[in-house]
Amino acid sequence: MISLHSNDLTVKINEKGAELTSVNDATEKIEYIWQADPMFWTHHAPILFPIVGRLQDNQYTLDGETFHMTQHGFARDYTFKVLDHDDSKAVFQLLADDDMKAQFPFEFDLQVTFTLTDHTLDVSYHVLNLDDKTMPFSIGGHPGFNVPLNPYEGGFEDYAVTVAPRRSYAQIPLVGPYNDADHEKTLNLTTPLQLDHDLFNQDALILDLNHVETTIMLSSTVSDHGVALTVENAPYVGIWSPYPKRAPFVAIEPWWGIADSVNTTGDFRQKMGIQTIQPNAEFSADYQIRFF
Repeated sequence: MISLHSNDLTVKINEKGAELTSVNDATEKIEYIWQADPMFWTHHAPILFPIVGRLQDNQYTLDGETFHMTQHGFARDYTFKVLDHDDSKAVFQLLADDDMKAQFPFEFDLQVTFTLTDHTLDVSYHVLNLDDKTMPFSIGGHPGFNVPLNPYEGGFEDYAVTVAPRRSYAQIPLVGPYNDADHEKTLNLTTPLQLDHDLFNQDALILDLNHVETTIMLSSTVSDHGVALTVENAPYVGIWSPYPKRAPFVAIEPWWGIADSVNTTGDFRQKMGIQTIQPNAEFSADYQIRFF
């Protein structure tokens, strides 16, 4: 386990999956990150790579060949190498091996950097294509946040999600685990969205951000504490809590990719939301979480 420290916060990251597992404010006695209670969800904040969401029948085709991969890809299941670590920063690396290439036939170098400054954690992804062919892929974050942050200050329904810019957003519905972008809806977020478990009865709320800088804040009128996640260039964000379990957490998920569409052909290069990197080129993306 790797630890970062600021004056107020202690951050812990597991080498397995380079997964953020704790952001703790000892003074305020607040743990911000979901602690993976197996009754509800066994993760904290997995990295989604090289897919986001689920593939139709857990498979895809690439250049005439069929490959199998389960939901959200495999990065979360592998131990990353720690390339650099000090009190405020840690860099993790995952290199393709034969097991990974059986699911995703590319040489790649995935690096994830966590940087803690005061009350803000920056998470950055760098994906280098080491192959001699163009690499299609997706990547995303999936941090889960305790709701309520303090069990003595309100409950789930006392919290709200505020999205800035405050406007109406295109919402991509899900049919089962697959996106149905052909029937997108409009979600009015000019005012805060009050949390209710029934919001998630069709799985995640997926917003089309169109690569516009967006801040998603989780806060409550009965507490001074919350989180605000800002992402500058993501096409999508998912807001999720498992249903019908009534779990005491919400995940805010910046995505550079999305689950297969209901009418997908299965061709990975034509997959909705797919990113591409030319040989020996690099993709970079990041987001910040402010804890208050």
